[in-house]
Parts: sequence; C-alpha cells; structure tokens
Amino acid sequence: MEPYFDPVPLLGDAREAFLGRWRDRKWLNVPGPFYGAETDNCGTGRLHAPGLVLYEADHFTEYVYRQPRTPDELRRLVDAAQAETLSGYGCDGDTHWTPAAVREWWRDRGRVKEYLLSRRADWEADDAKAGQGVASAAEHYAAYLDGELAAHLRTYVFWLEERRSPTAADRLPLL
Repeated sequence: MEPYFDPVPLLGDAREAFLGRWRDRKWLNVPGPFYGAETDNCGTGRLHAPGLVLYEADHFTEYVYRQPRTPDELRRLVDAAQAETLSGYGCDGDTHWTPAAVREWWRDRGRVKEYLLSRRADWEADDAKAGQGVASAAEHYAAYLDGELAAHLRTYVFWLEERRSPTAADRLPLL
C-alpha cells in the first residue's frame, strides 16, 4: 500500500502562488489538494509540470490531471502555478473534497474520458504548432483513469477521513 504524500504543508511561501478559487475550478481536475481554476491560456503549465498539468480544449486553460506524489513533482507544480499570470491554481482542495464528493467524481469519470477522447484532434493541432505533447498527455490521463487512479483516490479518501497516511494494517475505503 502506497502512503499518502501530503504536499500542502511543504508549500511554505510558495502557497502565495495558489490564489485560485474552488468555485472556479475546472471539472477536469482530478480530486486532491491542487486544481486549476481561472487560469490563463498562455500554455505555460505543461512547460513546468508536464506530468501533472493539461489544457482543456476549448480555451486551453490549465487543470491538474495528476496530483503531485513527490517533492520534485510538487516543485514542478509550484513552478507551473508561479508562471501562471492569473494565479489561477488553487491548493485548498483538501478543505472542499469530501469522501462522498470524490466518489461522485469517480462515478462520473466516464465523462472525463469521453471528453479526452473527443478533443484529440484539437490537441494534435496544437501539438503541431506548440509541440507540448498535449495529445499524448490526454492519452496518459485516460490511461490513468483506467489504471492506478483508483488506488490513489482510495488512499486520498482514507486521508480525508483519517488525516493520516494508511498503514499496511489499514483497510482502504471503496470508491
């Protein structure tokens, strides 16, 4: 069982870069402490955190498709947030996500996957111009939805309920 990596206490002064508001978050964000809300469309998020950030296809605003699980990934996400001119990333997801809300998001994940697949042509066209690998990242997000995300979310729900990382003796909640 993988322990829960709690990144928020490690932010320090970098927390000032996360001014996004929960009510403005993109529905494509994966549950966790970080999310993209009212971000710009300058295409800087993937330059800093390509394994964590994607762009939505209509306006190319940024969202978090995978939460950071290491200090290095956290640093990359902080860099993306600091480069974002509207300060549209948020880091207060833990105060808003509930186990029930995570489960609801999980039940609706097919909507996310359908969206990712339907917008492939948009991302391929952007990749031809900007070369940021957005189409490939969308494929990775879809694979993440079908793969290890369930285990990560079960650990996150445990953390939300217990405010501690699970041990080998703990039983993870169902989604």
